[in-house]
Amino acid sequence: MRIKQLLLIVAMTSATFAMAQNNDVDQRVEDLLSQMTLEEKIGQMNQLSGGYQYTEMIKAGQVGSVLNIVDPVEINAIQRAAVEQSRLGIPLLVSRDVIHGFRTIFPIPIGLAATFDPALVEQGARVAAIEATASGVRWTFSPMLDVARDPRWGRVAEGSGEDPYLDVQMGVAMVKGYQGDNYADPTSMAACIKHFVGYGAAEGGRDYNTTMISERALRNTYFPAFKACVDAGALTLMTSFNDVDGIPSTGNNWLLRDILREEWGFDGMVVTDWNSSGEMIAHGFAEDLKDATKISINAGVDMDMMSWGYIQHVKALVEEGKISMDTIDNAVRNILKLKFRLGLFENPYVDESLARKVAYAPEHLAAAKQTAIESAILLQNNNSTLPLTKGSTILVTGPMADAPYDQLGTWAFDGEEQYTVTPLKALGAHFNVINAPTLTYSRDKSTASFKAAQKAAKKADAIVVFVGEEAILSGEAHSLSDINLQGAQSELIAAMKATGKPVVVVVIAGRPLTIERDMQNCDAMLYSFHPGTMGGEALADLIAGVAVPSGKTPMTFLRDAGQAPFYYNHPMTGRPNNGTETLLYDIPLKAGQTSLGCTSYYLDTGYGPHLPFGYGLSYTTFEYSNVKIDKAVYGAEDTIVIEYDLTNSGKYDATEVAQIYVRDLVGSVVRPVKELKGFERITLKAGETKHCRYELNVSELAYWNRDMEYVVEPGKFQLWVAGDSASGTALDFEVR
Repeated sequence: MRIKQLLLIVAMTSATFAMAQNNDVDQRVEDLLSQMTLEEKIGQMNQLSGGYQYTEMIKAGQVGSVLNIVDPVEINAIQRAAVEQSRLGIPLLVSRDVIHGFRTIFPIPIGLAATFDPALVEQGARVAAIEATASGVRWTFSPMLDVARDPRWGRVAEGSGEDPYLDVQMGVAMVKGYQGDNYADPTSMAACIKHFVGYGAAEGGRDYNTTMISERALRNTYFPAFKACVDAGALTLMTSFNDVDGIPSTGNNWLLRDILREEWGFDGMVVTDWNSSGEMIAHGFAEDLKDATKISINAGVDMDMMSWGYIQHVKALVEEGKISMDTIDNAVRNILKLKFRLGLFENPYVDESLARKVAYAPEHLAAAKQTAIESAILLQNNNSTLPLTKGSTILVTGPMADAPYDQLGTWAFDGEEQYTVTPLKALGAHFNVINAPTLTYSRDKSTASFKAAQKAAKKADAIVVFVGEEAILSGEAHSLSDINLQGAQSELIAAMKATGKPVVVVVIAGRPLTIERDMQNCDAMLYSFHPGTMGGEALADLIAGVAVPSGKTPMTFLRDAGQAPFYYNHPMTGRPNNGTETLLYDIPLKAGQTSLGCTSYYLDTGYGPHLPFGYGLSYTTFEYSNVKIDKAVYGAEDTIVIEYDLTNSGKYDATEVAQIYVRDLVGSVVRPVKELKGFERITLKAGETKHCRYELNVSELAYWNRDMEYVVEPGKFQLWVAGDSASGTALDFEVR
């Protein structure tokens, strides 16, 4: 009977599917739920890593989801066990960490954020969904929405950096790209917003570490992207490993029930991170796995990933009255609803020939290349060293020049390095290339090959040194206390500078490194967060001037790791630095205790960072002029109309990311010194001036105030329009 019904449904049009799904999902869920035994309900709440080995459990209805299989043959086989051999024929939900591409790998998420181009990021997520679903993957554990302000934390690679507004824009773009316009479309892949919440605030940048976050900080900084993605229709959410105010996220009723369900109205499904339920034992929050299971389910976690606690202990907990059947039913409702929404009951199988047909499609590679171009940040360009003259002779060296695996970056499980185009491969299309291998990997400390490279450089017009981080040095559990270039990479740059030739350094890394000392030994520096499959072609085009850099820093670049955490939108202190600094080696002997000014700065590194948030140069120059707002006083319901002229005063057609910052001068609680409130990418021809207009609703100035109310407080404000967070002239206005 089920097979006949399936064939009949498949014959319907996709439009009819969507209409039927909207009308009757809830009823179908209730009908199916009423037929399920407790054991079958528990099975739906269980997610396991793998495939074939769980076939008998799947037939018995003991598995609701699997992860980490991407072979469509295996996926179809275990799906048949679920659909055709289990009692109720409930399909499996197949999941995978598709973080920044599936086969075609795009720049890592922090590189995506550097584009300041949500439309392009949405396109990349759509490509990832098309390729992943062709293999049978219908659920990804992305996007990561953890605001991160400490580059020592390895997982800064997976997020959008330090700014809540940028985090919102990138997160919503990825959710829309993954899920598409119709959840039931076979190319729709459910997004999973993670990690809820505060994971990026781990003390000392040490992964899995504790956090200290107030409710107000949660609401003003760490919640906004999650709330925006819930509003955008994100289908699932993952709990985080960390505690929030002493309560692990996976067992946090306030987060999962009061905020997520009741306040925000989330109607999707909640899953643990890998064994985050079981890890509450190590936290000292649960006595054993049974206790952890009780806490997780009662807190509002629908599905358990790889603790085995649900399948082992839920039945006994229900029988003991420690978990109610209503709680179980609500969890299973959320899981079944997701499967119905995705059309898995109608289309449980995947065309086994499709995966290789769509992988690396020309339009996918083109999108990946454009994203890599836009994600690269020009940090320095003394004497217009870049672009290099096409057809000239260049020496190419450094451990990242031809590192196809490492170029893909962290969490690129399904990228295939044989398809990676490295810079060494791509530069030959524009230059006469002398390859001088030196360091074999980023941690290599051997300088034995440096003299040979210096000798080879005599034949070159310029030197391009590719340095950075191997993929393994960033990502989950890859925190660092020293975020300088590792190994002998800085020594290599200095050795190349000693040749007297122009030196271009290209950094390919997973985090903002402390590269101030290296910039002193080069004429130009391009920064590329691990750029993915097409990174080599993108960087070659940028070096040759075929493309012009437009990326901006999504995190503040530090002078030294000791400055961390450091972020542009910090609260104002009672003793702000006024620009006057007496640095360590300038302090007179026997100086008076208060003679150094008593303001907020480090004696050894000073007050400011190396490079501010939102920073990035171009091969041209941009000038902002005639910046104005339409009024001096606004009401809470008004719109601020911002106008300015932007001029490309250089010789290259190029794109500028114009940024809007606001400061609330006096609040009922201390406010940030600046906050990003808008941005737009503006492309201008050389010499062109464009009159630009941007509308900012006064309501966007709201925040959670002293009384924990989300309001726009009346008072005085300042507004900047500039190319980064440290530039521009303030305009004054008032809200009454």
